[in-house]
Amino acid sequence: MLNKEEYFRYNRQMLIPEIGEKGQVRLKKASVLVIGAGGLGAPILMYLAAAGVGHIGIVDADRIELSNLQRQVLFETQQLGQTKTSAAIQKLKLLNPHIELREYPIMIHSKNALGLIESYDLVIDGSDNLPTRYLVNDACYLRNKPLIYGAIFRFEGQVSLFNAVLPNGERGPNYRDLFPTPPPPDMAPNCADSGVLGVLPGVIGSMMASEAVKFILQKGTSLSGRLFIWDALDFSTFELQIEALVDNPLRGNPPQLKELIDYEAFCASDALSDVNILEITVKEYETARLTENILLLDVREPHEFKLVNLGGISIPLGELAQRCDELNKEAKIICVCKTGVRSKEALLLLQKQGFGHTFNLKGGIMAYQEQVNPTLPRY
Repeated sequence: MLNKEEYFRYNRQMLIPEIGEKGQVRLKKASVLVIGAGGLGAPILMYLAAAGVGHIGIVDADRIELSNLQRQVLFETQQLGQTKTSAAIQKLKLLNPHIELREYPIMIHSKNALGLIESYDLVIDGSDNLPTRYLVNDACYLRNKPLIYGAIFRFEGQVSLFNAVLPNGERGPNYRDLFPTPPPPDMAPNCADSGVLGVLPGVIGSMMASEAVKFILQKGTSLSGRLFIWDALDFSTFELQIEALVDNPLRGNPPQLKELIDYEAFCASDALSDVNILEITVKEYETARLTENILLLDVREPHEFKLVNLGGISIPLGELAQRCDELNKEAKIICVCKTGVRSKEALLLLQKQGFGHTFNLKGGIMAYQEQVNPTLPRY
């Protein structure tokens, strides 16, 4: 099953008694689908390829941007603009020509998720948003696929194994046991809004790859039923036990979820249901700014405003509560940030302070770049 070059390549790994030739063959026969080729996906893919996992699929619709390179170490500056999947495959083939790689340069969604995961033994979720996490979790449960989960936020990362077969034949806890309902968006922002220490996804992604190799080899104690948390700032670790909930909609008797749903709608924050969130699209804003007296309030950090802006005034979200008196309560204020998450928080804050004509620019700077002015620099 292994050729001579592979024996040399994997020699140090095969010297481990728990792996040996038999374990290396298991790795070569295994198939793993990695969702996301970004910060977490980069180390996951590199270590799976280096370990000799024989069949690896990569799902990611994005292209490489300059701001990715601070943490997505699979890519190089000369690859800017390439699709992440094709760039990843180029690098991984150079790392290990003995494995099969397949790219899916598309977004995973409710209509294609089940088909994407169908032929793989294991799924690894390296995405950075709630709708995708719930989607991948539910798809894996419905197709009886084990799922390795990871998430990062500034200095903190977490890892777990979901939907693993237990000794009694039942399936272990999954993402819905950890988060039965989606937290508000401000409690689970992505890297584009909250930032992340560049080395953090390298550490957490490596842990996810390690858990994948262990799972394939069926060695050691898995993270099934446990959420491992690491804080890089003080180098502390913590484990949270995850219990399988009786009312988990995937597992209930009878189950409430038997098919995939609209996850964007599902993850819309319940915390915003009782307040007046008025949004304006970037195209509506582009028309309105020419005919109306509008105050554009950019709530990103000062360095972000310097990189690219649509004009207006800059007051970071963290300073807004103390600087509300700089704004005219009678003005029509449109809040903007990079993706529309921080600006929505700003809108709520202004409403509580008595500002009655506040709107959120839906999709933020990124939507403006995509739909109105693609020449604006991306970051």
